[in-house]
Amino acid sequence: MSSVPLDGVAAAAGIEEALPLRIKLAARGLDGTTLLVLPAFLAIVALFVYPFLYGLWLSFQPKDGGAALSNYVRFFSDPFLYETIGTTLRIALPVTIVNLLLAVPIAMRVRLMRRQRILTTILVLPVTLGTVLVAEGLLNYLGPQGWFNRSLMWLGVIAGPVKLTNNYWGVVASLLITGFPFTFLLTLSYVTGIDPALEQAGAVHGASARSRFFRIVLPLILPGLAITFCLSFVQAFAVFPSAVLLGAPAGPTRVISIAAYQAAFEEYDYSLASAIAMIMGLVQFALVAAVLAGRRLLYRGPVAGTKG
Repeated sequence: MSSVPLDGVAAAAGIEEALPLRIKLAARGLDGTTLLVLPAFLAIVALFVYPFLYGLWLSFQPKDGGAALSNYVRFFSDPFLYETIGTTLRIALPVTIVNLLLAVPIAMRVRLMRRQRILTTILVLPVTLGTVLVAEGLLNYLGPQGWFNRSLMWLGVIAGPVKLTNNYWGVVASLLITGFPFTFLLTLSYVTGIDPALEQAGAVHGASARSRFFRIVLPLILPGLAITFCLSFVQAFAVFPSAVLLGAPAGPTRVISIAAYQAAFEEYDYSLASAIAMIMGLVQFALVAAVLAGRRLLYRGPVAGTKG
């Protein structure tokens, strides 16, 4: 009786060995569809994982020798370096908040329009132009001899040109123009995902438009707004061309990306530049983690409504 199971196992093993390799891999979840993920995985490793790990390792290899944490000690002991964190946050946070505050009411209005595609196409244009071209346009428009200043002087509103470029406000204006379409499109995707029946039910029960927004719409889009805030903040925090072309790179708008650039291509200290890049990433990660953690304290429901 004991020989029967053994013969069955041997027969099953023989059948398995006779199967083609394709069927064996499919039985283990490695079919053709799964293998389509392989190029994307290799691209992520080559373009993101490996550079990050190499930069992290390089940051612990000081150019002039010394302890492994020498670059980090140098950064946080030099006000000219560590103050760039505060400078970058003073630019990125207001821009992100303003873009989000503008995007929500506009998205609420646009979702009721019939021709959304035309408006969204127009809003995408600043993204396709790029930050450098937008910065050049702002220099011609907001500069001392730009159209804006000349129009105000011609109307007699001001006696002399107002300084709107090569300072903090020039960088903020550039980031608002290039960052708003991105923030708006993400917000619109969350707003249009809400089932209109939910608001209609609130209106039937006598809720005002303000009450329906704060009690129905906002809780539903809040998780999505948190994600939009994080993505918009990361985009604004990495500001570089605008800070150079429209700001004062050696003064009020010396952001942390400029410090990393100067360390790498002016001092040729790639180890210090890598350390600054790691600190830059850590600051972004800390704020993003705080926002996502705070989102759970406010609302734990679905990201959007029950539309569809």
